[in-house]
Amino acid sequence: MLGQGALNVLGAMSGTSLDGVDAAVIRTDGEQILEFGRSEYRPYSDPERAVLRAALGRWQEDDVAEAREVIHSAHIDLLSRFDDVDLIGFHGQTLAHDPKGRGTHQMGDGAVLARALGVPVVWDFRSADVALGGEGAPLAPFYHFACAKRIQADTPIAFLNLGGVGNITWVDPRKETPQEPGALLAFDTGPANAPINDLVAERLGLDCDLDGKIAAKGRVEDGALELFLAESYFRKMPPKSLDRDDFSLMMDLVRELSDADAAATMTAMAAAAVMQGIEHCPSLPSRLLVTGGGRKNPVMMKMLQAGLDCPVDAIETAGLDGDMLEAQAFAFLAMRVARGLPTSAPSTTGVAAAVGGGQKSLPATES
Repeated sequence: MLGQGALNVLGAMSGTSLDGVDAAVIRTDGEQILEFGRSEYRPYSDPERAVLRAALGRWQEDDVAEAREVIHSAHIDLLSRFDDVDLIGFHGQTLAHDPKGRGTHQMGDGAVLARALGVPVVWDFRSADVALGGEGAPLAPFYHFACAKRIQADTPIAFLNLGGVGNITWVDPRKETPQEPGALLAFDTGPANAPINDLVAERLGLDCDLDGKIAAKGRVEDGALELFLAESYFRKMPPKSLDRDDFSLMMDLVRELSDADAAATMTAMAAAAVMQGIEHCPSLPSRLLVTGGGRKNPVMMKMLQAGLDCPVDAIETAGLDGDMLEAQAFAFLAMRVARGLPTSAPSTTGVAAAVGGGQKSLPATES
């Protein structure tokens, strides 16, 4: 049943910025986006966020029971508000990511959600990719390919997601399928909002630098920026991926700066990482569409617009939803898993061959 025709699929995403859960419905056959449905956001409470933050960096064998309960209860609370859904794509919460070492850990059990919600759930999207030598991230590129087709792009474009970590997808929409050689190149550019969020949380007790207001008052410390860009990650050829805290040195580099100068410098670091990343693309994209929370930071956007030789726009200018794109992506990937289609390829994660990840859990009433 799940692999037949088009379905209404609900995707859920909880990112490394730990702000909350996004949920969005799309109607798709796993190849095309046929229709956008409704979406909703559930923020984490301060106590929930504290529990999740304390669990960051932990692995499957560690005790994360309290954090797992937060993830399950928050998702069930939000997803139960949606009716007429045929399938759910559940990303879970990334706690640790070390694809060339210990693997990857997306906490959350899709079977728990399937039982609670009475809807089939696809989950654990990254493990199969990592097991076959891939980075396990980023996973949204196959959806970005569908988005490029949806907006009828006819030249290479790029999607930049500025969440906790930044990642970019270069797309050639003239190709027929996302797994076709030359269709995609994707990789993590570097840290984005996560270190800025950590900075203002530690110093000011805030969740984020809202609208870049703190950074706007500061001055970029060029010496710290140069030390940041000296990191070997930026010279590594893609595909490549990062853990949320791989660049913990950023906090040390701005330790002696004022709050405003530290925020400005960290924002410049995130933007400079993107500029370094663009150099890896097969060609300069005709347009860079920015999604994720970073697109709402005017300081970040101005830095990108000043530093790149292509138009840089919030993704809403193309008629897409920058708040819900990743939730929609996991709905799309869930449908691809249900149909037995690949969800990643050598050019997106470095996996040996195109592979479909994901476990499928059915409600107790289904077999």
